[in-house]
Amino acid sequence: MQNRITQLFNIKYPIVQAGMVWASGWRLASAVSNAGGLGLIGSGSMYPEVLREHIQKCKQATEKPFGVNVPMLYPDLDRIMDIIIETGVKTVFTSAGNPNTWTSYLKENGITVVHVVSSVKFALKAQEAGVDAVVAEGFEAGGHNGRDETTTLVLIPSVKEKLEIPLLAAGGIATGRAMLAAMILGADGVQIGSRFVASLEASSHELFKQEVIKAKEGDTILTLKELAPVRLLKNKFYKDVQQAYVDDSSPEQLKALLGRGRAKKGMFEGNLEEGELEIGQVSALINSVKPAATIVDEIMDEFFEAKKEIETTRFLP
Repeated sequence: MQNRITQLFNIKYPIVQAGMVWASGWRLASAVSNAGGLGLIGSGSMYPEVLREHIQKCKQATEKPFGVNVPMLYPDLDRIMDIIIETGVKTVFTSAGNPNTWTSYLKENGITVVHVVSSVKFALKAQEAGVDAVVAEGFEAGGHNGRDETTTLVLIPSVKEKLEIPLLAAGGIATGRAMLAAMILGADGVQIGSRFVASLEASSHELFKQEVIKAKEGDTILTLKELAPVRLLKNKFYKDVQQAYVDDSSPEQLKALLGRGRAKKGMFEGNLEEGELEIGQVSALINSVKPAATIVDEIMDEFFEAKKEIETTRFLP
């Protein structure tokens, strides 16, 4: 299965594992890459030297291509980028910032650059900045999200209509059927996050993984728009946030409530009450924790099965 995405990254399947904070270290990235997708190390939860260690271990664990996700709202960006170049990483996904800031520098150092966006406007800005591809992420996605609340079903064809470079769809995708739907809408491939949180290799806490597979429809919510919109599971921390809104709290008070390390406390340390449990709506469809390679294989098997079903039965006269 070759297309613009598989050719761009030199991978077997057009599946990218999202670079998620506290979930995607070298074990997950290398496992997805070995299975035929593109694994990403999530640098957002790593100090620079920790990132260096993960890159080195990922290189030892796979000979296949992998990349690093860099949220540009975090500190130490200069050092992070230096380490990426020093260690010979070939692919960088940037997010949560202006693609003009780093794209030229990275490309001058031989790195393929992809930027994550939540709207047509930002997709075009990323293209103008010279990125090699764009991830268009719908409102269903977990973690930090776009402010416009545009769903994947609407966002992908809207971006495809205007974009010339390759397009990855993200948000609400955890199955082969969803992957096929995204590609029918115009995507060249998919970026999947939540499904890989519930994998054996994910570095997120086992208690958090179990909460993900127990989640049902309606158990996630997008909140804290005044700071940085984030989709998370409803728990005690979420209820505290809701009470803060009832009390007409200011953005400064919301920031104080959030504090520092709230996501680490929940997703990495397993504090299910006080932690921020970031996950997508598609968690309602995830019912088990499996090896990353099994997840990739199941997605591709279902993709081809659904494609064949449509071709042979759905549209017969």
